Amino acid sequence: MRSITLCRKVAPPLMALIILAMMGATARADDLIVKYDQSQILHLPGPAADLIIGNASIVDVAVQSSNTLVVTGKSFGITNVIALDSQRNVIREQRVIVVRDEMRVVNVQKGAKRESYNCTPQCNPSLVVGDDKAYFEGVATAAERKIKFSSGQSDHSNQQQQ
Repeated sequence: MRSITLCRKVAPPLMALIILAMMGATARADDLIVKYDQSQILHLPGPAADLIIGNASIVDVAVQSSNTLVVTGKSFGITNVIALDSQRNVIREQRVIVVRDEMRVVNVQKGAKRESYNCTPQCNPSLVVGDDKAYFEGVATAAERKIKFSSGQSDHSNQQQQ
């Protein structure tokens, strides 16, 4: 319980620095800090013809316009995004750090097993890398069923198609 209280009191940028220090990295002023499962806009100085993502398991990058990218945090870590112009010149190289949004997350520890909840203001189960496998799979299955139900599909219609 003490670690949850401490995490809620420390601002997210400070938490990012602590995580980086534990990982042996140092944050730079020009780093793009993206919260897990959230997005940030990255403006480019000119139109990009090609993008290179250092580690696509950490971030996803969507092109909003020729000089605007949307960077979404997929898992925790550090990677980079490189934008090239039509002559293959680097127009922007951006280091990206994905961190947790500690202000909205509540972790429940059951021995060595962790469950994460997003509390804004009521608490709902959340899919977070590192959670207990059974909990994670249960939340993922429920989310998939809800998406299928919302789109007009059901388990019954899926069984008929197989």
